[in-house]
Amino acid sequence: MWNVLNRILNLDLSLNLILHSSLNLRSAMDRIYLDHAATTPVDPRVVEAMVPYFGGVFGNASSVHANGREAKAALESARNTIARAIGAQPAEVVFTSGGTESDNAAIAGVLRASAAGHLGVVTSAAEHHAVLSTCEELGRTGEKVTILPVDHHGVVDCSALDAALKGSPLLVSLMYANNEVGAITPLDELSVTIHSAGAVLHTDAIQALGKVPLDVNRLGVDLMSLTAHKLYGPKGIGALYIRNGTHWDPVLFGGGQERGRRPGTENVALAVGFAKAVDIALEGMSQETMRISALRDQLETRLTKELPGVVHNSTAPDRLPHIVNISFDTTQMRKHGEMLIMNMDLAGVSVSSGSACTSGSVKPSHVLLAMGRDGATAGASLRFSLGRSNTLDHIEKVVTVLKDVVPRLKTN
Repeated sequence: MWNVLNRILNLDLSLNLILHSSLNLRSAMDRIYLDHAATTPVDPRVVEAMVPYFGGVFGNASSVHANGREAKAALESARNTIARAIGAQPAEVVFTSGGTESDNAAIAGVLRASAAGHLGVVTSAAEHHAVLSTCEELGRTGEKVTILPVDHHGVVDCSALDAALKGSPLLVSLMYANNEVGAITPLDELSVTIHSAGAVLHTDAIQALGKVPLDVNRLGVDLMSLTAHKLYGPKGIGALYIRNGTHWDPVLFGGGQERGRRPGTENVALAVGFAKAVDIALEGMSQETMRISALRDQLETRLTKELPGVVHNSTAPDRLPHIVNISFDTTQMRKHGEMLIMNMDLAGVSVSSGSACTSGSVKPSHVLLAMGRDGATAGASLRFSLGRSNTLDHIEKVVTVLKDVVPRLKTN
């Protein structure tokens, strides 16, 4: 009887969650959502994969009884999927609460494992705040932190990196694909130089997973941060790749979960959702990359044609397919960055001015400032990040909205 009731309850929960997810996707499609670099809606297929682990399959993955073993099997299957996606071994993948924890743990864990008197960490001025703020905090506690400049594309300055490596730093942390302008760092080339200097290499690859191929061995990285919610997976789950043999110590303490590297009861449902999202993304990645790239190119072409004075910030030769970052004429659009986003929102278009984690701030994008843009240009910027729901019709509507919004702001 209890088994029958459980099946009914689980079926009801499954149908409701899938319906709710579908409604959310429809609601998002009523508007024009162009902020996929901030987050994405959860794919209904991901919701469906997670549902059993909110109900009937509820065991603790650390328990030795049948319920625990069932949960453990699902957890390890998810770990295998994510490991395959980046060319890693399953034992090298640690589940975390998301990208921020992965970045923090990667950097702090390497430094914790080092001998006293090491020579610190090197990173770039265009990193995500999860990296920059971690390094700043380490600097306040006495660690040597070197912040490298980037070029006008947002890619780390190679000569500055070479100079920094002469100081024999312990760790170098460089984002693989920038979350604001989409520039891709040539880690496969830089990793050789970094390792020759005896340093460990960490990369934040959060924006890249599911958008471009990732292989930890080709890139030559020792640690890699990932998360699920940028590729239609659930929020609250991420992963940290730690290459076997890398000197790294945990930064959280408690139980022995994740082979003693990250304590706390694992969230099996979210891990399963993460893996399903990765499977879906990789299966259609080539075709979706071509489609999104074409939409991106069309958006950039239309913006240039219809809006004189547009400054294109996403200009790197090697870049993500889905990000367009632009600024407007600095003499007339000064101080209008927040108003740009608000007016676009009122017109039914969701966009960003940069990293979602700093969207409540009126400060200009630190990435654009690092690229050499002045404060006014950086402050009057928009980031469009395309996704599965976007169409050519959306591109035309967005350009139409901007043609209305920008002249109105210029006259105020």
